[in-house]
Amino acid sequence: MLQDIHKKLDELYPEMVDIRRYLHQYPELSFQETKTAQYITDFYEDLGIPYQKNVGGNGVIATLKGGNPGKKVALRADFDALPIQDEKDVPYKSKIDGVMHACGHDGHTAQLLMLAKTMKMFQDDLPGTIVFLHQHAEEYAPGGAKPIVESGVLDDVDAVFGTHLWATTPFGVLQTSKDVFMAGPDRFEITIQGQGGHGGYPHQTKDAITIGSQVVTQLQQIVSRQLDPLETAVITIGQFEAGNAFNIIADKARLVGTVRYLKQTVQEQVMNEMEKIIQGVCIAHDASYSFHYEKGYPPLVNNAKEAEVVLEAAQEVDGLQTAEEVKPVMAGEDFAYYTMEKPGAFFFTGAQKEGHHYPHHHPKFDIEERAMPIAAKTLITAYFKYQEK
Repeated sequence: MLQDIHKKLDELYPEMVDIRRYLHQYPELSFQETKTAQYITDFYEDLGIPYQKNVGGNGVIATLKGGNPGKKVALRADFDALPIQDEKDVPYKSKIDGVMHACGHDGHTAQLLMLAKTMKMFQDDLPGTIVFLHQHAEEYAPGGAKPIVESGVLDDVDAVFGTHLWATTPFGVLQTSKDVFMAGPDRFEITIQGQGGHGGYPHQTKDAITIGSQVVTQLQQIVSRQLDPLETAVITIGQFEAGNAFNIIADKARLVGTVRYLKQTVQEQVMNEMEKIIQGVCIAHDASYSFHYEKGYPPLVNNAKEAEVVLEAAQEVDGLQTAEEVKPVMAGEDFAYYTMEKPGAFFFTGAQKEGHHYPHHHPKFDIEERAMPIAAKTLITAYFKYQEK
C-alpha cells in the first residue's frame, strides 16, 4: 500500500504546489492566523475528515481513523509566518505588506493537507489512526505547541512525528538526531540608565553607550571563559539602541538578544553569569540597569526509537539519497513540547533550492518545492513503520 500512497502523493504534487503558493501569498503572523486556520478547516470539511478547530488558540486537529486496528500517531505541520518584507521576485510573492512565510510553514501545511487527501483514499485499509496536527504560532513564544498539549487533545496519542523543510540542507538529504536535535531559544532585554550630556564634556556624564559596549563585550566571556568548553551555548546581541544625535552622550541604552543552549544546567549558569556581569559593569560606572530574561522553548530532544523509525522510513522514500544523524543545531522549535509529553521525533527534509542560498528568516527565503512530497512520504512511511513496532 505504501507504494500506492507514494505514487498518489506524486500525482498530487501540482496541487501541493498550488496550495503552498497560495498560502505564501497570504501569510499571517503568529496568533493571528485566523484565515489560514479557516482555509485548513474548509479543506478537511470538503474531505469529510472530522476535525477540531481553535485548539490551544488557532490550532486545527483532524483525525482519520483507519479500517484496521493500530496505534494513534500525530503528524504535525505549523502554519504561521514572520514579520518580514518579502523581497523575492516571484509570482507567488507575499501580498501582505511586512509579512512573509520566510521559514517554510506554508510548505509544511501544503504537504500535510495533501497527505490527508491521499490517506482518505486509503482509509479502509489504514491501520490505526492518523492525527493531522496543524499548529499555529511556532515562531513566537509562548508558541502554539504548549497550549495544544495542555488542551488534552493529544492525551491518547501514542507518538508524534514532524518535519521541517530545511532550506540550508541539500535537496535529497534527510537529517535527524537520536537525542538533542535543536536548542532552547531564550530572549533577554537589558536597559542601562546612565546620565546624558554634552558630547564635549564626557566627564560630566555616565555614557550609556560605552557602558553598554562593555556589557556586550563581557557577555561573550561567559561562553569563552565561564562555561565548560565541552558544553554548548550562544549569546547574541541582536539590538543595541541608544542616542539620537552626534553630539549628545546617550543617557540610556537598550540591548536585546538571545541565548541558545542544549542543557538546562547551562541555561541556568548563563542566566546567573549574565546578571553578575551586567551588575558589575554598571556598578563600576555608577549606572543603573534592568535585566529581563524570558525563557523560550526547551531544547528539542528526539526519542531514539522514533528517530530510528524515521531513518528506516527514509530508506524507502524515492528522492532521498542520504539519511543522516547530525549534531544539534542552535535554532529552536516548539515541537520540543510534544516530545516532552509523547514519544516522537523531528527531522529536517533538505529543501535547498539550486542557486538560491538564502537562509531561514531572510527576505528572499524560498524552498525547493520538490521536497514537499518527499517530506510527506517520509512522514507517512514513518507512520507505517511505527505501527509495526
